[in-house]
Amino acid sequence: MVAVELPLDRAPHEELVTAVLACKEPNLTPCDYEQIVLQLTGHAHAVAADVQRHAALPKNDGRGALAEGILREAVGHLSQPIQGTARCAQNRARLVRALYERLDRLQAAPDRTPAGSTSLNTALKIRDEPESAFHL
Repeated sequence: MVAVELPLDRAPHEELVTAVLACKEPNLTPCDYEQIVLQLTGHAHAVAADVQRHAALPKNDGRGALAEGILREAVGHLSQPIQGTARCAQNRARLVRALYERLDRLQAAPDRTPAGSTSLNTALKIRDEPESAFHL
């Protein structure tokens, strides 16, 4: 398989992320949620591949190390089974958002302060739920 760098279709996926995360009273069918999760999962894989391409930085640039850590975490989250639930859709939406945040940081000028370093677990943490209850 040949790896091709295609531009990400970011705007519609960001709109989907916003809509999924804004939904306070989810009432879709499991099939609908499953389709949303599949769409977000595929896009998360594409954004993660883009993050990986941009993570090839000099060893003294901490952004590359942070990207590698986040990519390892993303692989773990993406390996979880897909469920047709609002919670799974919202977790995948958080993952896409966090990956885009990391991609934006990688594409920006190097930040010489450690303030810009948050892990994907921090970005994806679900309010009022322990880490062990986090399922994608």
